[in-house]
Order: sequence, then C-alpha cells, then structure tokens
Amino acid sequence: MQELPVDRPRFECTGCGRCCYGGEGYYVAVTAAECRAMAACLGISLSWLRRRYLEPGEQGGYSIRFADDGACVFLAETGCRIYPVRPLQCRTYPWWPEILRSKQAWRAEAKRCEGIGRGKVVPRHVIIASLRLSRA
Repeated sequence: MQELPVDRPRFECTGCGRCCYGGEGYYVAVTAAECRAMAACLGISLSWLRRRYLEPGEQGGYSIRFADDGACVFLAETGCRIYPVRPLQCRTYPWWPEILRSKQAWRAEAKRCEGIGRGKVVPRHVIIASLRLSRA
C-alpha cells in the first residue's frame, strides 16, 4: 500500500480557487464522457464546448483551456461553473501522486491550498481510492 506523507491528512475545500490555476505544462485532460457532462451542465453543444473551452490534447483527446493568467476557463468569481461535473483530475485533488510523494511536496501544496490541513482527517482508504482513480 502507498505510504502517505502525513499520518492524519486533513483536507476541506474552501472554494478559494487556487487549485484552478495552472502553470507551464499544466493541463487537465478530459474524457468524452466528461465533455458530454460539461456541455450538458453549461447547456451548450459538444462542438461549442470544444471550440470555446477545450484544446486538443494528447492521443486525440482534449484538455481544458486556461486563460492567459493561468486560470481554468471554468473558474468564475462565484467558483467553478462546472463543479457538479468537474473532471476526475479536479475531483481527486489534492490526492495526486505528485503531491503525496513526500512531506515536502505535501507542505509545498499546502502553501498554495488553504484547505490542506483543515477539516476532518480524510480516511486512508478514500485517499488510496483517489490515487487509483487518478492513475487509471
């Protein structure tokens, strides 16, 4: 089983939106099913979703477009416009392999995300399930 960088990891999303910003080389890949769900959530066609909000990804797929300031195109002042149908990558945050690889990586992400270290302790099985999903 995967070792976790902290004994009693806590996380509670505050809705701050900092995890919705990407840097150089950052992307959020989306599946065809996620694209259909996002289009339905926004009340637009799949073709409009692709033209306005997505970029061609690797192996013929798509990824979410980011604005010039690094913000996800779905991030609004009121929060995520597609939150109920957000992609798997977003749903499994902060339980990503690169964040859980060491205490230093966990602490570095905690500086960016005010929700890390807050709330109830997240059970180990929930974190492991998220890791498995993100690797699939």
